[in-house]
Amino acid sequence: MTQADPRRDLACMREALKEAFRGYEEGEVPVGAVIERGGRIVARAHNQVERLKDATAHAEMIALTQAAAEAGDWRLDGATLYVTKEPCPMCAGAIALSRVARLVFGARDEKAGAAGSRLDILSDGCLNHTVEVVAGIEGGECSGLLKRFFRARRAVKGGRGGA
Repeated sequence: MTQADPRRDLACMREALKEAFRGYEEGEVPVGAVIERGGRIVARAHNQVERLKDATAHAEMIALTQAAAEAGDWRLDGATLYVTKEPCPMCAGAIALSRVARLVFGARDEKAGAAGSRLDILSDGCLNHTVEVVAGIEGGECSGLLKRFFRARRAVKGGRGGA
């Protein structure tokens, strides 16, 4: 299992926040992700659902695909995924199936979070791999960005929002 390093966790979460800001600027739900493995960032992504017209184009899914391509293997043993918002069930399943060692996320998602808030896919034993989960790193910054995004979206679209 990957060793926890609070300074590394904070630095990587700040990189994930940079990705989330990129998504925000593109009109995407501002979620950013980076994957660290072997002491270096091997993938970085933000949501691209609107741009790609693909409901599966979440930051985590894109980052997992990038990291697997970089590794030449779908197994990401020893990797840590940093994401600004608690993963949904789809992403949590992909994280476990990719053999990621640790998940570090910022903002909880009480409505649809699958890493302990609503569901606990990553540690309940339903899949063949469990993932160490650390919650709340830069949580205020991460949730603040999401709140700003949805407040602005409701104002523009007359109340129509998304997840």
